Amino acid sequence: MQVFFVGAGPGDPELVTVKGQRLITEADTIIYAGSLVNPALLDSAKPQAEIHNSASMTLDEVIETMERTVKAGKMVVRLHTGDPSIYGAIREQMDALDALKITYDVVPGVSSFLGAAAALKCEYTLPDVSQSLIITRMEGRTPVPEKEKLALLASHNCTMCIFLSVHMIDEVVGELLQGGYSETTPIAVVEKATWPDEKIFRGTLATIGKIVGEAGITRTAMIVVGHCLEGEYALSQLYSPKFSHMFRDAK
Repeated sequence: MQVFFVGAGPGDPELVTVKGQRLITEADTIIYAGSLVNPALLDSAKPQAEIHNSASMTLDEVIETMERTVKAGKMVVRLHTGDPSIYGAIREQMDALDALKITYDVVPGVSSFLGAAAALKCEYTLPDVSQSLIITRMEGRTPVPEKEKLALLASHNCTMCIFLSVHMIDEVVGELLQGGYSETTPIAVVEKATWPDEKIFRGTLATIGKIVGEAGITRTAMIVVGHCLEGEYALSQLYSPKFSHMFRDAK
């Protein structure tokens, strides 16, 4: 295997996997998403490694760089923010490598929606509150399927993590309200979760637009909405003394 798609994690360089870190140290060429990946992750690259910032590259240039490195008998790490399977645009790269008969592997990473949960110190799936989590984005230059419009997804009233949409916060709020969330529904915006300059903004659907606008947050932020951010919930049955399972009898 000569090409590895590696999840860089949400920002904190210690949140890359052990395997991902090892591959970074071994790579001859690293192509990283410079607009999102913390450059501190590159500190462990070997001195002679080629480093390319894909923010200024086209898909063809990325693939050409991979192909050239592989033909030289060397190894490539394609470093994606968070986990590469979520808004990572890796399918098109893998298809191009398949056409060139270049083998590759994918190393998962800690997604920013998980980093945001850690920053907020919240549990997305609380009994009697929400047992489902929707990961989505607001429609922008990249369209979404008709059945995945934000208002339709919001009709479930479960926990939602909304990527790549903070610059459209007013439109996001409008869609969420249209979908059935109330104006008092709690919402949080986490900018650069797990980075040293992480910032958290909390409010309701009635107030978050003004809060985010005044803070000037336009990118690199996760929107979390749902009642998991506040209020009462039921205790887990797993640890209830009245609940039996294969490891413990009820008391």
